[in-house]
Amino acid sequence: MQADLSIILPEIVLSAYALLALLGVAYTGQDRMAGMLVWVTAGLFALLAIWIGASGTGTRTAFGGMFNDDGFARFAKVMILLSAAAVLVLGQDYMSRRGILRFEYPLLVALAVVGMMVMVSAGDLMALYMGLELQSLSLYVVASLRRDSAKSTEAGLKYFVLGALSSGLLLYGASLIYGFAGTTLFSGIIAAAEGQAPIGLLIGLVFVISGLAFKISAVPFHMWTPDVYEGAPTPITAFFATAPKMAAMGLFARVVHDAFGGVVADWQQVLALLALLSMFLGAFAAIGQTDIKRLMAYSSIAHMGYALMGLAAGTVFGVQAMLIYMAIYVTMNVGTFAFILSMERDGQPVTDIRSLALYSRAEPGRALAMLILLFSLAGVPPLLGFFGKLYVLRAAYEGGLGWLAIAGVVASVIGAFYYLRIVFYMYFGEEGTGVETGRSPVQWAFLMGSAAVMLLGIVNMFGVEAMAQAAAATLVN
Repeated sequence: MQADLSIILPEIVLSAYALLALLGVAYTGQDRMAGMLVWVTAGLFALLAIWIGASGTGTRTAFGGMFNDDGFARFAKVMILLSAAAVLVLGQDYMSRRGILRFEYPLLVALAVVGMMVMVSAGDLMALYMGLELQSLSLYVVASLRRDSAKSTEAGLKYFVLGALSSGLLLYGASLIYGFAGTTLFSGIIAAAEGQAPIGLLIGLVFVISGLAFKISAVPFHMWTPDVYEGAPTPITAFFATAPKMAAMGLFARVVHDAFGGVVADWQQVLALLALLSMFLGAFAAIGQTDIKRLMAYSSIAHMGYALMGLAAGTVFGVQAMLIYMAIYVTMNVGTFAFILSMERDGQPVTDIRSLALYSRAEPGRALAMLILLFSLAGVPPLLGFFGKLYVLRAAYEGGLGWLAIAGVVASVIGAFYYLRIVFYMYFGEEGTGVETGRSPVQWAFLMGSAAVMLLGIVNMFGVEAMAQAAAATLVN
C-alpha cells in the first residue's frame, strides 16, 4: 500500500493543497485571497511538473494495475501542469480588473488538473471514469463562473447537459466492455480482444470513443465548443483550449493502445473518420466567424482532427507525432490567448476581429508576434506549427492512411484562410474604432515568449521530439 501511495504522491499533494486551501479561505478573507491563491496554485503546478519530469524512468503500476506511472503519463502530466500554470497566471489580471476573480477559481482548476493527471495514468475503466468526472465537474462550474452574465451561465449549462450525455455514452460503452471482457483492467481487456475481438466488445469501444471524442470536441461531438468558448470568461476559454485537450488526447491514446492495441484495424477507421470530419468542419465553419473566441473554437476542432490523424496511424510514431503536435498546439494557444486577453476598448474586453484593423501601426511588436502565432497555427513553413502538421501527416501516410494525409493537407490550406484574414485586418484593414491592448507584463511576456518558441523551436524543438519518442515507446509495445 505504501508503494502505491508513493506512486500517486503528486496527485495526493495537489488534492490535499486544494482541500486545505479551501478550508483556509473559508475562515479568512475569501475573495481577498484569490489573487495570491492564483500565484500559489500556479507555482505548485510548476513545481509538480519539475518533480514529475525529474522523477526518473521506467514503468510502475499502483492498485493492481489501475494506475500507471510511465513515460507517456509523465510527458502528458508535465504538459498539463505547465499549461494550466501558464493560463492561471495569464488570466489573473483580466479577472481581478473585472471583479470576477473568486477564490474558488484556482482551486477548481487544481481539482480539474488532479482529474486530468488521473486520466492520463488510468489503467482501468473505473480509474478512467473517476479522473474524467473529477475534471468535468470542476470545468462545469468554472465555465459558468460569471454568474451575472447570461452567456456564461448558458455556456456552463450547455457544457453540463452535453457532458452528461457524453458520460452516459462512455459508461454504457464501459459496461459493454466489462460484460464481454469480464474485467475493467486494460491489461485484461487487451487479452480478451486479442485476435478476433467479440462484436460486443467493439461496440463498447465505439461508445467509449464517442464519449472521449466529446472531451476533445471532435466532430460530430463538437456542438458545445463554440458557445462555451464564446460564453465563458476569456481566461477560462484559454484553459479549456489547453490542458483539458492535452489530457483528453492522452486518455484517448491510453485507451486505444493499452486496452485495444491488439485490434488496431478495428478502431483505426473510426479515428480516421473523426479526424477527417473534424479537420474539414473546423476549416469551413471558422471562415464566417467574426468573434475571435468562436474562431478559436472552430480552430481547436480542426486541430484536434490533425492530432487524431496521428493517433489513427496506430503506430509508435503516430503516438509520438500526436504528442509533438499537442505540445506545439498548447504552446501556440497560450500565446494566442495572451493576445486575446489583452484586447480591450475603454476597459471592456473586445473580441471582434474587425476591431484589429491597422493594429500593426499602433503596436508593431505585438502585431508581429501575433502574425507569427497565426502563421504557425495555419502551418506555414518554416514555423514550428508546420513541423507539427508534418509529423502527423507523415504518421498517417506511413500508417497506411495516405488518403487521410492528403485530406489533411487540403483542410490545412482551407483553414489558412481565416488565420490570414486576421493578419490582413492587422496590417491592411480599413481604419475604424480600433482596439487597445492592456499593459499586463505577464500577457506581453507570454505572447512574445510563445512567438519566440515558434521561431527558435525549429532548431531542435527544445528536446520535445526525443521526449515524445520515449513517451510513445512506453505506451505502444
